[in-house]
Amino acid sequence: MLFALFLSALTSATILPGTSEAALAALIASGDHAIWLLVLVATVGNVMGSLINWWLGLYAEHFKHKRWFPVSAEALDRASRWFGKYGLWSLLLSWLPIIGDPLTLFAGVMRVRLLPFIILVTIGKAARYAMIAGGATGLSNMFSG
Repeated sequence: MLFALFLSALTSATILPGTSEAALAALIASGDHAIWLLVLVATVGNVMGSLINWWLGLYAEHFKHKRWFPVSAEALDRASRWFGKYGLWSLLLSWLPIIGDPLTLFAGVMRVRLLPFIILVTIGKAARYAMIAGGATGLSNMFSG
């Protein structure tokens, strides 16, 4: 079950669909594992998925003029300007739906160094999973007693 949570968290951070929040809540409700371990596994998986995005971003510029490239050159430039304006600290928002995955991709495009990337993304992702764990624990306690 821990590996399934890891895979769900990893895919949730990429363009592939994932349901890591639901998987985390379900595993918390089952009571089979320590909550800290579940939060850790989900966080590591999600950060690994973000690392895939960062790596893809490093090489995205090489393909931006290809017809099959999924993002227009103008959209890529606009996103790069936005990331340049808000900077490195915007990676703390990498946990957000819709904008979080592109943020990690553009961090690669902008050549953000790996260590600051990992630190900031991990803080954001761990905070999200800790909040989800707290909510799931609270709901579980409310309905079990």
